[in-house]
Amino acid sequence: QVQLVESGGGLVQAGGSLKLSCEASGFTLDYGAIGWFRQVPGKEREGLSYISTDGTTDYSDSVKGRFTISRDVGKNTVYLQMDGLKPEDTGVYYCATSRPPADRKLLYMLLQHRVYDYWGRGTQVTVSS
Repeated sequence: QVQLVESGGGLVQAGGSLKLSCEASGFTLDYGAIGWFRQVPGKEREGLSYISTDGTTDYSDSVKGRFTISRDVGKNTVYLQMDGLKPEDTGVYYCATSRPPADRKLLYMLLQHRVYDYWGRGTQVTVSS
């Protein structure tokens, strides 16, 4: 069955870095796109980045230039390198998977949580000021 397991969260000072991992099982990364999301209490789950089955990536404006998504196909794992962390980056980080849209013009939808079918349990990231 499809399973996603996040790891790598923790407490870091503002300006610091963390690298999150999302280990996938039950499917391969050339079948399912992976998205990273952040959840803050009282707010909608925010799409941060995705990597599609062909390696195409994109980022939300809030993390562009600071976060980098990558994958290791052999390990069936996706990473989110987070640099220049800010207190407002604090939250629970989730990875999720979905088949990407057939029309590449619709890839932007992979930043929307509603298109995803399977989710991990999340990992907490706390950035202190």
